[in-house]
Amino acid sequence: MAEDSAQNQEPSGAEQMFGDFAPALVHFTDDVLFGEAWARPQLSPRERSLITVAALTTGGNTEQLVFHLGLAKQNGATEEELVEAITHLAFYAGWPRAMSAMAVAKQVFRDN
Repeated sequence: MAEDSAQNQEPSGAEQMFGDFAPALVHFTDDVLFGEAWARPQLSPRERSLITVAALTTGGNTEQLVFHLGLAKQNGATEEELVEAITHLAFYAGWPRAMSAMAVAKQVFRDN
C-alpha cells in the first residue's frame, strides 16, 4: 500500500535531475537527508533552512540556493531575515560569496 502512495507522488527534484542515472544519490537525498535529517526534532525546519542557506553561502554553492531560499520561506523565514543573514555572512564568508548569494536571493525573491 505504501508503494501505491509513492507511485502517486510527483518525482522529487533529485529524482527529476538524476532518476536512474544516480539512484543512490537520489535515495540519500530523498530518504536520508530530507526524509530523516530534516525531520529530526532538535531543530525546527526554519532553523535548518537558515543553517543551510548560511552553509551554502559560505561554501559558494549558489546553484543550490535557488531551491533552499524558497524552502526557507516555506519553512517560515522571511525575505528580510534571509537578506540580513546573507549580509551578515559577508563579514565571515567573504564579500564575493555574499554578493553572489545576494544576487541569487534577489532573483528568487523578485521572481516570486
